[in-house]
Parts: sequence; structure tokens; C-alpha cells
Amino acid sequence: MKELGSKVLTTERLLLRPFRADDAEECYRNWMTDPAVTKYLTWTPHEDIAFTRALLAAWEEEAKKPDVFHWAIVKEGEVIGSISVDSLDKRTDCADLGYCLCRRFWGQGIMTEALACVRDYLFAECGLYRLEACHAKENVGSGRVMEKCGFVYEETARKAWKLTATGERCDLVHRAILREEWEQR
Repeated sequence: MKELGSKVLTTERLLLRPFRADDAEECYRNWMTDPAVTKYLTWTPHEDIAFTRALLAAWEEEAKKPDVFHWAIVKEGEVIGSISVDSLDKRTDCADLGYCLCRRFWGQGIMTEALACVRDYLFAECGLYRLEACHAKENVGSGRVMEKCGFVYEETARKAWKLTATGERCDLVHRAILREEWEQR
């Protein structure tokens, strides 16, 4: 595996780049305070811009490390979401991915485009073997994004996810794509 970090990536409509501390206001406004966006995530909506500013400053510093893969999703100059490697196993060349997107951009293929770009980068340039992602069973939109990017259903883990905002448990759907599956696309 090559540790190339959060290199700037581009697609037809998007710029994927490391977060900067000065992205805090857009992140806060666009999705970090939205309960609909954070419903299935591991964190609750931000209630204080100071928290968001501190988080983005930490992300900016962390992005300098070659084994950190975390991008701001930028459309027409506006930061509208996030996509990252949430965990990386260097021994097996496997990564677990996570993402979120401003609600007004849902249903436009934005996240599919971002995930496909990151998938291609992690396989082609970084040499990973397996990419994994999971979603709450009820979050069918996220599942569709994964399917469109070639992630294959593997299992549904019963009551394996706990919604942070409500404490409610839900089933967690696991999907993955292997290098050879990606090469055949």
C-alpha cells in the first residue's frame, strides 16, 4: 500500500481536497447542524460553531499525515460534504469508508461521483485491495450510492448500529468491493 494521503482529486463536477480550518462556517451551515444528515452517523448535530472550528483545525493538521484520507467535497467553490477512510488496515490493505452530504444535494449523484473518485484513487494509486462501507438498513440512499459504485452486499448485522441522536438500535448493512471486482468494471 502506498500512503499518499488526502491528495486533491477532481471529477466532472467536484473538487475533493483536504479540509481547511476556514471551511468551518460552510460545514456548520451546510450539514454539521442538520439532524437529517447526522441521523445515521456516529455524531449528533453540532450546536456550537466553536466546536466545528476546533474540529476543522484538527482535520487540517491531521490531513498532513500520509496515512490519513479525508476530503472536503466541494461543488462550485462551496464545501458540501465529507468523504473519508474511517479505518485503515495496512496489513491487509483494507479500508472502511464513510461519507456525508448537505441535504440540498441529495439525489443528484454527487455522493456517487465522490465515492467513485475516492474508490478509484484508493485502488489505482494507493494499491488497496478491499474497500468496505456500511449503512443503517433504513438509510437506503446510502446503500444505493454504494451499489452504484460496485460495492457488493455482504451481510446485515442485526441491531449492530445505535443511532447517536435517539439511542435506537437498527440493523447495519455491510458492503464491500475488491480490487478484482473494480478492475472488471
